Amino acid sequence: MSHHHGPACSHGHAHGHHGHDHPAPADWNRAFAIGVLLNLGFVVVEAVFGWQAGSLALLADAGHNLSDVAGLILAWGAALAGRLAPSRYRTYGWRRASILAALANAVLLLVAMGALAVEAFQRLQVPEPVAGWTVIVVAAVGVLINGLTAALFMAGSKDDLNIRGAFLHMAGDALVSLGVVAAGVLYLQFGWGWLDPVMSLVIAVVIVLGTWGLLRQSLHLAFDGVPEGIDLLEVHACLRHQPGVTGVHDLHVWALGTSEVALTAHLVMPGGHPGDAFFIEMGQTLMLRFRIHHPTIQIEIDGIDDGCPAPQVPR
Repeated sequence: MSHHHGPACSHGHAHGHHGHDHPAPADWNRAFAIGVLLNLGFVVVEAVFGWQAGSLALLADAGHNLSDVAGLILAWGAALAGRLAPSRYRTYGWRRASILAALANAVLLLVAMGALAVEAFQRLQVPEPVAGWTVIVVAAVGVLINGLTAALFMAGSKDDLNIRGAFLHMAGDALVSLGVVAAGVLYLQFGWGWLDPVMSLVIAVVIVLGTWGLLRQSLHLAFDGVPEGIDLLEVHACLRHQPGVTGVHDLHVWALGTSEVALTAHLVMPGGHPGDAFFIEMGQTLMLRFRIHHPTIQIEIDGIDDGCPAPQVPR
């Protein structure tokens, strides 16, 4: 994401560069390592105590937290894969791994919530006694661990969809554990057997609603959609108003990964090649205004129709 694109903008360039406004994936190594270790430890604790207390809820939650560890490892693997150097077989490297991991994480979360809902419906039919205090204490530890892990990813969840997947997974879990604590306390107070499954259902609905955006966005990017926050009409207008440009066509904007954006465009410039300074200036403009890191521009004198259907942008 450099500002020295200049001449390179008129040709292809495939070198990884991370700018100042989002951290390189390496910065997340510590967060992922801590998250995975904390959650694996918690799964063991939950499984042991769930077994002792005869609490199906705790055992089910241990299984669910194991799926979270898988989700974290998935996001971590994708973040690392995104840093692999491009090769002659993969000219963009493995950057798309982060989009696919975000998509997989969303699907994993939805499946986990579906399983939780099925479990809750079964428990509503046959309410079971709960070992109140054990459940409360273990779930409270869960709130702490999942909350801490979510906090590690909070900063990156705004800029990077893959990190947002990890964040939502952990925040969702903190919410589940909080619900278990509340249900346990009320169960001890009033002995309402139905409360535990009802709370599970409410939480499942909340998490599904929260995950829906992640699923929609990661699917959108997987199919080369224009990344959220970038208006193609504005990009078109920005290029069209550059000095000497009389037309813009073959404009494409897509995500290379969850934190890098590419653009290709043909500019009609009857005055001929505008020189390197023009590209340096335009590379900086695209970077600052739209956070587009990989512009590739083709200059044409008369405008060549190569039969590429244009998106609906003003001519």
